[in-house]
Amino acid sequence: MYAILDIETTGGKYNEEGITEIAIYKFDGHDIVDQFSSLINPEKPIQPFVVNLTGINNDMLRHAPKFYEVAKRIIEITEGCIIVAHNALFDNRILSTEFDRLGYNYEMESLCTVELAKKLIPDMPSYSLGKLVRSLGIPLSDRHRAQGDAKATLALFKVLLAKDTSKEIIKETLRKDPKRQLEPKLFDIIENAPSETGVYYMYNEAGTVIYIGKSKNIRKRLMQHFTNDNRRSKRLQSQVTSVSYEKTGSELIALLKEAEEIKHNKPLFNKGFRQIPYTHQLSTFVDNYGYINLKLEKADGRKKAIMTFNNYQQAKTALFNITGENQLCQTLTGLSEPDKECFGLKLNDCYGACCGKESVAEYNNRVNAFLEKNSFENQNLLIIDRGRVIDERSAIYIENGIFMGFGFYNLNYQINNPEILKSIIIPMCDSRNAQHIIQNYMQRKKGLKIVNLSANSVK
Repeated sequence: MYAILDIETTGGKYNEEGITEIAIYKFDGHDIVDQFSSLINPEKPIQPFVVNLTGINNDMLRHAPKFYEVAKRIIEITEGCIIVAHNALFDNRILSTEFDRLGYNYEMESLCTVELAKKLIPDMPSYSLGKLVRSLGIPLSDRHRAQGDAKATLALFKVLLAKDTSKEIIKETLRKDPKRQLEPKLFDIIENAPSETGVYYMYNEAGTVIYIGKSKNIRKRLMQHFTNDNRRSKRLQSQVTSVSYEKTGSELIALLKEAEEIKHNKPLFNKGFRQIPYTHQLSTFVDNYGYINLKLEKADGRKKAIMTFNNYQQAKTALFNITGENQLCQTLTGLSEPDKECFGLKLNDCYGACCGKESVAEYNNRVNAFLEKNSFENQNLLIIDRGRVIDERSAIYIENGIFMGFGFYNLNYQINNPEILKSIIIPMCDSRNAQHIIQNYMQRKKGLKIVNLSANSVK
């Protein structure tokens, strides 16, 4: 559990500052579960430059509660949490100093979003909160007011959690909060899990990831893990002490994250995981008459593939659908005997490329239209899918035919502005496996929105 906070102060000499405003969002890693914000009477004047910066003046605070009047609420909302703040050292010091004045020892573990951002989003022009969130396309209102800055810090922290593919933040959280390692019952873990799409991570007592999985219903999948009675499941159950999860909204992102993070983290109980065993691929060749032919063949990493398939039956079914949807010739897609009129000609589904009745140019135009739509080669595009919440969308980013990663956005200008788009993308490795996952998903989900960045159009 995290307490995302921001504090505004009077300014002044070191350790003599007073709090003028505080905002805290209690965040479970996925949702806000509690919040508190208040102006505070510091019982001392505010420095003029601070008044100009924040807009908070002495008159505004005359009837505000004093710190001792809100101290109990601050303790309640931050209890059991790790403090997260932009420049956490400052906020932690100010809070501790105020509690010291009350004779209360307030010591909290903290995470600093400045330090996390420097590690996870390197080479940004500035790491000040205002400039950093603007670079990431995160809306920021009421700058230099506690509630506005705390909301922006929360949004930034969500981005950092998503970019943290090595799970260093979660591991550090578990290390700093030993009670999280000793969840008493698997039932409690299941109860706290969402019934949503995402990736989940199981940890042992040392905070090491021992299993990674994905599901369209995380809670249901955990129930299966923890109720199975086979030997492997029982071993897993005996070692799990906590589970974290990341909602993705999009099943495609969950599939991609699961595959890459298993490869990166090599969890103990994912040893049996193999890259998706695509056995067949679709390729092309030009015959002696100049027609572009489609051909199913066994998967070969040395050869260029338009599509890959898990098995021959899936490949054959897909090829039948491709042939019909694009009005292609069954002979030229390998579904009828070579050098013979295809069966589709008798049904008027073929225009006669198999017997020279249709011109090479007309036929090849339809093949090329199919190839352009289904091949990423040299294309810059976004695959738009569901987000984690109702007003959010996800985007898979393809640049020059290479899978670059994914991101989440709320506003269209975040994907229309190239600089902001690249800053919100969480990098992932391109591979045949990733291409296979993306292409198969696109085949299954026919209604996906595809944004062609080169042509600035939508398919």
